[in-house]
Amino acid sequence: MRGLVTPRPVQRLVDELSRLPGIGPKSASRLTYFMLRAPEEQSRALADALLDLKAGTRLCSSCYNITAAEVDPCFICASAERDAGVLCVVEDPLDVAALERTRVFNGHYHVLHGAISPIDGVGPDDLRIRELIDRVRRGSVREHFQRARHHRPAAEIGERVCRIVQPAGGRGRHCTRGR
Repeated sequence: MRGLVTPRPVQRLVDELSRLPGIGPKSASRLTYFMLRAPEEQSRALADALLDLKAGTRLCSSCYNITAAEVDPCFICASAERDAGVLCVVEDPLDVAALERTRVFNGHYHVLHGAISPIDGVGPDDLRIRELIDRVRRGSVREHFQRARHHRPAAEIGERVCRIVQPAGGRGRHCTRGR
């Protein structure tokens, strides 16, 4: 009996989708076969959206959150209605989105794009901590705090970031509440 031969384009999409967080081989296969059955316009729209995602976005030069390619600094950093002296340090842009949905925080953000994790080989030099220190040294930040997630050793991460940034100035503290 001969084995099932998957056409190369099908296997390629399954492999690429499997590389996404939270998508295993079964989910990738389901999505691939869904796209095979979908109208061609839907596949093209998805492909165009993925290309537009990369071409149409960039990191804000101030906070490193994601912004539209033609907007720098981002709307949060450019807003005169927000308190630039209060800085919330977060792991990634999803944290900014979560905090903004609450409509409680009215300061600025600094996105590290990861978390310090010696076990995973991620240290301060792998994140946007140097930029955070430079930002605090410029003197406009009165207070900064870390928002860490539940799935990380939040207190430890917050303490590490505060220890690294503290000599640069400003009053630092860490917040261990996550999403």
